[in-house]
Amino acid sequence: MATQLSQAKSPKELVITWEALPKDFQLEDEPVENTGQPLLAGALRESLEISGFIQPQMLIASNFGLCATVNGQFIAKAPDWVYVPLVNEIVGNRKSYTPNLEGNIPAIAIEFLSDTEGGEYSVKRSYPPGKWFFYEHILQIPIYIIFEPNGGLLEYYQLENQRYELKLPDENGRHWIDAMGLFLGTWQGTKEGRTGYWLRWWDQAGNLLPWAVEQIEQERQRAEQESQRAEQERQQKERLIAYLQSQGIDPNNLPQFE
Repeated sequence: MATQLSQAKSPKELVITWEALPKDFQLEDEPVENTGQPLLAGALRESLEISGFIQPQMLIASNFGLCATVNGQFIAKAPDWVYVPLVNEIVGNRKSYTPNLEGNIPAIAIEFLSDTEGGEYSVKRSYPPGKWFFYEHILQIPIYIIFEPNGGLLEYYQLENQRYELKLPDENGRHWIDAMGLFLGTWQGTKEGRTGYWLRWWDQAGNLLPWAVEQIEQERQRAEQESQRAEQERQQKERLIAYLQSQGIDPNNLPQFE
């Protein structure tokens, strides 16, 4: 999903404007290169939704067109996952999103690499723009993340002085995202029949934000623990009653103490 300009330009030579998606512009449907990508994107959103993080004014989408007009030519790129903290208008069925015109610049763009990756995600800083150039110089998205799910490699780039700089994770292998108040890191396990590496969220206290299946399991375990606690209390009460009766004391007629 991209429109290429014919002549090479440096970032300083670009004239960037923010215009609505032309009515006659056809957004191309990019093929999904890896069947795991929709699962990865959906899992990122799911845990945010369950935790109550997502608000109506936010925009969280996958394989979704981000638009800009550069030197008079319309360009659209579709990150695999994008987070916009505030939009001007809540729209139920967006076809695309133009930053500044429709709301905030996206705070995060994430790409999931596949075996057939064709260079769109590369660190090419030249023009015409691939995704890297588009996010770095045109949209200036503060955080750009590239995740290779097969090996679990997470590259976390932060925009500094109009350039993406690679950042190392903390001692737990996670990155703190101040704009969200959450940590992002990798996790290995199984969900929806896919076993491998996933991107996951943790809160400030280091608690993993659960998926629905994990939340159900946690509730089942809590219910089981509560049942065990109630059974232990019942058994303790029965033992106490038996002891009192063995001592000739009626447990139903115990003396009252002031």
